[in-house]
Amino acid sequence: MTASRDKDVHKAGIADWRALRATDIPEVVRIAAVLHPDFPERREVLEEKLRLFPAGCFALEKDTSLYGYALAHPWTPDDIPRLDAFLEKLPPSPTCLHLHDVAIMGPARGVGAAAAVEQVLSDVARERRLGTIALVSLYGTDRLWSRMGYRPRENAGLAEKLKDYGAGAVYMAKEL
Repeated sequence: MTASRDKDVHKAGIADWRALRATDIPEVVRIAAVLHPDFPERREVLEEKLRLFPAGCFALEKDTSLYGYALAHPWTPDDIPRLDAFLEKLPPSPTCLHLHDVAIMGPARGVGAAAAVEQVLSDVARERRLGTIALVSLYGTDRLWSRMGYRPRENAGLAEKLKDYGAGAVYMAKEL
């Protein structure tokens, strides 16, 4: 099953992951504002991620309501895109899938939704021969990501960019 097709549905506890649509963006913006009030991103920045790499963008839906979203795009390892900044284009020879955000509202937490979309995104990365998935863990979620095989990675270049993500931000990666 190809993860990027809109008709594909991936079960995740009380809701299902499906391909994100442009019409979902207002709800993505609302969820982002609720879950990430200290890290606001403009609607246009989120729309650009969907436009540049729709195969890495998913919505967590139940009965036509969104409970979360995931945004990922090809990138280079050990690099972090700035928050609320346009990518403009994807790297010409990416080797990494960057998980920009996985945001899940309270009712859908704790039922396997993050693990389900991580599996879908791992499949997306493998299909494109991207050998690494990387992310910035916030809010102490590094324990969750560690259980899925992600490990902290540190270097001097990352330290400065991680400051934008607040105290406790951890850059993590998983080799596929």
